[in-house]
This record gives sequence, structure tokens and C-alpha cells, in this order.
Amino acid sequence: MSEPLALGIDIGGTNTAYGLVNRRGEIITKGNFATAGHGDVTNYIAALTTALLPIVEKAGRSNIKGIGIGAPSGNYFTGEIVYAPNMPWPGIIPMAKLVNEALGLKTALTNDANAAAIGEMAYGAAKGMKDFILVTLGTGVGSGFVANGQLIYGHDGFAGELGHVIAVRDGRKCGCGRHGCLETYASATGIVKSAEEWLDERNDETILRQNKGKITAKKIHEAADQGDKMALELFEFTGKILGQTLADAVAITSPQSIIFFGGLAKSGDLLFKHVRKHMEANLLHVYQNKVSFLMSALPDADAAILGASALAW
Repeated sequence: MSEPLALGIDIGGTNTAYGLVNRRGEIITKGNFATAGHGDVTNYIAALTTALLPIVEKAGRSNIKGIGIGAPSGNYFTGEIVYAPNMPWPGIIPMAKLVNEALGLKTALTNDANAAAIGEMAYGAAKGMKDFILVTLGTGVGSGFVANGQLIYGHDGFAGELGHVIAVRDGRKCGCGRHGCLETYASATGIVKSAEEWLDERNDETILRQNKGKITAKKIHEAADQGDKMALELFEFTGKILGQTLADAVAITSPQSIIFFGGLAKSGDLLFKHVRKHMEANLLHVYQNKVSFLMSALPDADAAILGASALAW
């Protein structure tokens, strides 16, 4: 008797990654191809089918329980990708329906951060946990809220957008068109914006000045490791805004843990000692010292595939 498998597909603006996953979260086979370059979604589905059909046939269609897809601006209720800013196709794409028709397997879709939260619950740091928040600190800030063992989708499928709560009133312009969103400060892009602004406004001596205009979050991390004052202050500034915002999020769902994922989360104590300090300082007394911080237990390269596959179960 062959073991049951799930097919996970992560559709990113640049690449699409896919893999067959068993119940234990082990990836049996995986691959990827470029998302970009398929100007028309029909061409993209053709490329996806070409990549996946041999895998489906080899594993045996009857052994595959279904397909889970994680995508930016993915709506779980409708199976659509809705006005995703970084995708090659405009408007509303009925992706779950198109994949289901092409491959003949039951297909579910959600946004990428929600998929990561489901992955943590199925295979990762949140195994057995009923209440937690997953926060991805990458190019933007993504999040998934789980309460009573259920992912919160809201009435329209778009709940849990921590990256787009207003962290700084009348703050920076966000890609969403509003001002002061958390992701304009607490993402890899946000900390770089802070650095470039400070270099324009201030005269401090800093290693970062030699990279002005070409700063990356990694360069800020490296400078902080060397004791650079401005770099250390950037982590404190970013951690403060993130910590204050998380204190508000805790008041809404009272999570047992907040699980962090993504490039900026690798800064470790440089960032999180400030996040912890400012979150605790702003928490209502009943929540203090109750919320643990955990790092994602899913391997970086495969987390998106695992998260998407968990949706199929």
C-alpha cells in the first residue's frame, strides 16, 4: 500500500516551486520553473502541467490526496489570485479552478503567509498548538492568525494582514497606497528605507555610508555584527515598531506563540531583544510574559512547498 501524498505548489512573482510531500512533511520529489515569462496565464498553466504531470503519473494519481497552492493575494474561499501586485497577470485569476482542470486533482489555494502558518501547524513549530500568529519578515510583512486551531480567513478570505495595519500614523507611503503600514518599517525593505533616510538626514560615522544607495538588510546585519552604532540603532528602531504593533495583535487573539519566518527574522537577538522589550512594555497586564517567540521549524528553501502541501490534507 503506497503512502498518501499531497502536492504543494508555491507561486511566487519570480519562480514557482512544487513538491510531493508525505504526512510527515518529507518532500519526496520537488522542482521549480520561472513564473515570469508566461505573459498569459494559459501559457503558465501549460508550463505547470508539463512540469507536474510526470510526477503525478509516477506517484500514482490515486495516492495523491490533492493539491495545495500558496500564492500572493490568494483567496481561500474563491481559489482566486486577486490583484496581486507582483504577479505577471493582472486582475483576478481563477488559479485553483485552472489547476484542477489541468491536472484533474482536487485543488485548494490560499495566500502564501497563510500557507506558511498551515505548514507550521502540520509539520513545524506550531504542531499541536491551537493559538498562534505566524509573521513572515521578508520583502514585505506577511502573517497568518490561527485561533482555536483554525486559520482566520474572515468573511471574504483576506483576514490577518498584519503587514497592513498602520504602525506609524501618517508614516511612509506603502505599496498598497496607504501610509505607515507595518511592512514599510519592519520588513527587509523597511529597514533599508530607514537606513537610507538616516544617511540623508544625519552625519554619523557609519560603515553603511560607503554603500549608500545600495544598502541591503544583510549589509545592515553585517555592520551591526561589527558594532556599527547606526546599524545597531536601526535594529532597535525596527524592533520597537514591530514590538509595539505585535502588542496590539496579541490583544486581539491572545496567542500562545508568535512564530517568525523570513530573511529579517535571521537577525536573531539583534532584532528580537528589542521586539520582545517593546511588545512586553506595551502589552495589557493580563498578556504579559505569556507569549513565546519561536523561529520557524520549516527549512527555508522548502517552507513554501510544505505550507502549500499542508492545505491539501
